[in-house]
Amino acid sequence: MQVRPARPGDARAVAEIHVRAWQAAYAAIVPAEYLASLSIEKHEALWSDGIAKGSPQLLVAVESQQVLGWVSFGPSRDDDASAGVGEVWAFYVAPSAWGSGVGKTLWSHMLPLLQRQGLRRITLWVFPENERAARFYRSLGFTLEPGSARQFTLGGVLLNEVRHVRDAAA
Repeated sequence: MQVRPARPGDARAVAEIHVRAWQAAYAAIVPAEYLASLSIEKHEALWSDGIAKGSPQLLVAVESQQVLGWVSFGPSRDDDASAGVGEVWAFYVAPSAWGSGVGKTLWSHMLPLLQRQGLRRITLWVFPENERAARFYRSLGFTLEPGSARQFTLGGVLLNEVRHVRDAAA
């Protein structure tokens, strides 16, 4: 498996994984109507733009010329973040590749990039009901940050997410 920065030609595969992973992972969390309305074409346009701008940073895991997963990251977008805090903005693996090591491979390539940027702390946000993701992030050394819960409305439903943190040097 190769991990490399995303290229313009990867936008479609990134979008497909983004939508399909949302539909699989969040089926019991996010309203079905919202998940059904997700558009690969709209996500492809967003990712094409992001890849062209280089923001956020985006790595893809490729095997046999097929993108199996990706991770986007950069400085923390949180209002309460201090300098030196990075964030995993999004982390998705094709549902057909869950449990195959793609996520850990992406992580092992992303972490040194964050460390070289001088980041001391890394954060990410997770739906608390997404136990699969929470287990994965705990395996990488993340812990739940007490009191970090925030709410937002998506598809007409009030949802929660919680922040996980870890030391970048660990």
